[in-house]
Amino acid sequence: MSTLIALNKPYGVLSQFTPDHPGQETLESCALPAGVYAAGRLDADSEGLLLLTDDGRLQARLTDPRHGHGREYHVQVEGEVDETALVRLRAGVQIRGGQTRPARARLLTDPGYPPRVPPIRERKAIPTSWLALELTEGRNRQVRRMTAAVGFPTLRLIRVRIGGLHLFDQLRLAPGEWCLVQPAQVLAGPSHP
Repeated sequence: MSTLIALNKPYGVLSQFTPDHPGQETLESCALPAGVYAAGRLDADSEGLLLLTDDGRLQARLTDPRHGHGREYHVQVEGEVDETALVRLRAGVQIRGGQTRPARARLLTDPGYPPRVPPIRERKAIPTSWLALELTEGRNRQVRRMTAAVGFPTLRLIRVRIGGLHLFDQLRLAPGEWCLVQPAQVLAGPSHP
């Protein structure tokens, strides 16, 4: 029987068990069972839903863009996002490595997440906005590159959903907490934007 774990990855934690450099915090700090590995990645400076499994086939299915498991991110950006930026994000934007696929993009009212530790960089004269972005691909630092390409640098990035599994609506995990989930919970979710 495969093990599938949903983790709320904290800010500053690498999506791996061994550090790249001395002093880096890794998944080891989350007291996960032995033998599981991340099915996908979140950068150390990103937070939110990360799946881990001990099943290589399941890991491949969850990470292969051909299966189109939607991934939703809540993104706090610098500046007041306008409709022009949303239209560009929805159409796909040019980033290093090529054109992105179309994405679902919408403005969010402030979701009221607890402040990040350490806090985001804020400038008193520049407001911030929250976006919900749903992608079906996962290039390196893609969300950050997409928001920058339309003129709104990312300040905070939280992955809230993979497929049908939602970090806050269903799981309600605090940063660093994890639970066992069923593959059907992920695979049954929305697929393409």
